[in-house]
Order: sequence, then structure tokens, then C-alpha cells
Amino acid sequence: MMRPAVFFDRDGVLNEDDGYAFDPDKIRWVEGAQQAVKAVNDAGYFAFVVTNQSGVARGFYEERHVRNLHEWMSRELAIVGAHIDAFEFCPHHPDGPIERYRVLCNCRKPQPGMIRALLERYPVNLDASFVIGDKQSDLAAARAAGIAGYLFDGPNLHTFIAPLLTAWSRDLPHQHRGVAGTED
Repeated sequence: MMRPAVFFDRDGVLNEDDGYAFDPDKIRWVEGAQQAVKAVNDAGYFAFVVTNQSGVARGFYEERHVRNLHEWMSRELAIVGAHIDAFEFCPHHPDGPIERYRVLCNCRKPQPGMIRALLERYPVNLDASFVIGDKQSDLAAARAAGIAGYLFDGPNLHTFIAPLLTAWSRDLPHQHRGVAGTED
């Protein structure tokens, strides 16, 4: 059964962007982030995370650290009855010193590879789905994948997303192709 999805960027949307975050002890949730994920779950949407993690390519941490952080986030979300259906991350950067990650890939935003990978694995209603990001590269990835994108600039993610969920779920199954909150 097709369901809409919310694709969350991670750093700057779900957690404060303190630069190359990988240590759960140093993670600070964005205000309203856990409640926002729960609202997405309660509205019947898939909740996905799509995050560039160039700190791997730069040698600041390893892929296992990213996975450990995502497991920690999942446990924290479970406490409030929320969950992320899937985490996707891109460890690449074309200028990274770690050779095996020094590539031009199709998964690093603004490329849509992470979104497309999730679309291949899950029955997503593309027309009712959207990306929440804090950078233009997040919105560019949304456009490249053919879905709406919204620029989150704080302070409360739940307050930001609640009207989007209401608007999108109220209007289903109508199609939405517009990108709100962006500059053309």
C-alpha cells in the first residue's frame, strides 16, 4: 500500500548542527524534533532520514559511528513512541582525504540518490511526500527526486511540520508538485 513519506535531513533539522556530529553524548535534539517524528508516524507517513556525512570521507569518524548514532536516535525516539522507518547516509566527499570515500557519487545531496534508494525499497506515494531540510542542497535533492521540499530554519520542528502534515493529508490523493519555502 502506497504511503506518503517525510524525508528529514538530520543535522540542523532533527539535531542541532554542531559540525560533524557522531557522538550520542554530544547530540542535542532540535526543539520539537521527537514530537515531529511522532506526528509524521501518527499521520501514517513513512519517516526517513537522508543525511550527508562527509565526516567519514574526511576521517573524523567511521561509518559504524554514524550507524551507532542512528541506533541511539532510534532508541531515544522509541521513548516517545516515535520511529524512523529508515536512515540513509552518504559518507562520500570529492575532496575527502580517505581515498575509498573520495568520489563523486549520486547519493551526496544535492544529488537525489538517497531519496531514490528509499523509493526503490518502500511503497512511497511520491506526490504526497516531501523533504524537510535546512540547506539549499536538501531542497535541490528534493527537486531532483520530483518531490516538494521545505526549508526549516527553526526553532521548533513540530510547530513547523504540523501544518504541512495537515495540509498534505487533508488534500490526499491530489497531486502536489510545488516547492514551498524555497527561492527559485
